[in-house]
Amino acid sequence: MLKRKIENILLEWKEDSERKPLVIKGIRQCGKTYSVLKFAQSHYRHSVYVNFVEEPDLKLAFYGSKTVDNIVMNLSTMIEGAAFVPGKTCLILDELQECPEARTALKFFKMDGRYDVICTGSLLGVKGYGAKSKSKEADKGTSVPVGYETIVEMYPLDFEEFIWANGISQEVIALLKNALETETPVSEAIHKRMSDLLLQYAVVGGMPEAVNVFLATHDIGRVVKVQRGIVDEYKDDMVKYAAEEDQSRIRECFESIPKQLSKENKKFQYSVVKKGGRASKYMGSLQWIEDAGIIKRCYNLTTTELPLDGNAIDDVFKVYMRDNGLFLSMLEFGVQADVLQGNLLGYKGAIFENLMADFLSKMGRNLYYFHKDSGLEVDFVMRYKGQCTLVEVKATTGNIKSTKTILKHPEVYHVSSAIKLGNYNVGRSGQVLTIPFYMAFLLTEY
Repeated sequence: MLKRKIENILLEWKEDSERKPLVIKGIRQCGKTYSVLKFAQSHYRHSVYVNFVEEPDLKLAFYGSKTVDNIVMNLSTMIEGAAFVPGKTCLILDELQECPEARTALKFFKMDGRYDVICTGSLLGVKGYGAKSKSKEADKGTSVPVGYETIVEMYPLDFEEFIWANGISQEVIALLKNALETETPVSEAIHKRMSDLLLQYAVVGGMPEAVNVFLATHDIGRVVKVQRGIVDEYKDDMVKYAAEEDQSRIRECFESIPKQLSKENKKFQYSVVKKGGRASKYMGSLQWIEDAGIIKRCYNLTTTELPLDGNAIDDVFKVYMRDNGLFLSMLEFGVQADVLQGNLLGYKGAIFENLMADFLSKMGRNLYYFHKDSGLEVDFVMRYKGQCTLVEVKATTGNIKSTKTILKHPEVYHVSSAIKLGNYNVGRSGQVLTIPFYMAFLLTEY
């Protein structure tokens, strides 16, 4: 049984006397439904589960009148054994994107207050959050209940959740935090164990099914089979949810990601998607994939100053997969064995960079990097402890020439600190803090 951070979020939500209906959005198969059902069974006397994909007829309960009494009466009639007891029942609406009418009804559940509602949705970010096949009649009167819902994003397992699943205790994590804060090396035994887990996470990623298969079998072939099945489902969604004229372009963008990251210059280029490709043709397709939660853009900065978002260049960016395991599954089979042996240099460093993007995006951080035509380039730039901080990911003892140049000129770049991550122990050299890559999950302080 995997321990997930969403459990604490659900507890905090339930303890809030002013709680609104909760909407948990996230990439497909990241564990939303399992977590919500487990929580409802543990904290409510009754739970009523509605899955709009498995039982599409249940959408009818939300058509017409949106009064809570009417919806409850409809659901009680359509679901055998459904029990609605004020203050004791949690209504779970799964695959919410399939029924916009149900999302509109959240306003009325909040105003009524008798029943708690938790919703999950995999594709709530895509344009027209419902399936493209729903009728115009059903679409009338639907709206997003702004101000009447709480939205939380859920991700696949992050590295901390992965090491929980592999038996790493809170005491060990506290020791790692102390080593980071005091800038003291970690013992060799713990360093070796954590380094091994990092390589395993790089291959397995955080999709719950892939993690469970790995924990049960340690068979990487079976893990990759699961991952490729999930990627195929994403491709199916591109057909199911996207407008017909966009489907091929969305898949072309998605399938170009390994090629984009294998370039020396990893800036996303539409011409790599298809010869002659332009932003005007593919920009919306790329946005669709990002809104579906599959990828994350990393924006180039005009300057290394806070606020980072204000200095981001909208049309100059890299694209990373949000889950590193899924990224590796899109490459040729055999890459996984190389990574497990410690070789993270494949694809011109793309694997190592994507792993860092995985860590940062699962923290809920936006991604930024810094590149100038003069040749200066820093892998990532982040706000850390209130400062603009350069972050270099180097699998080996690779130099950080650009970072050193920037640090030497604070009058130009306004930066005084940097972090280098790789296969090292904790140490410091002047303004550069060196830490083992596995400690990146501790860089949470803004």
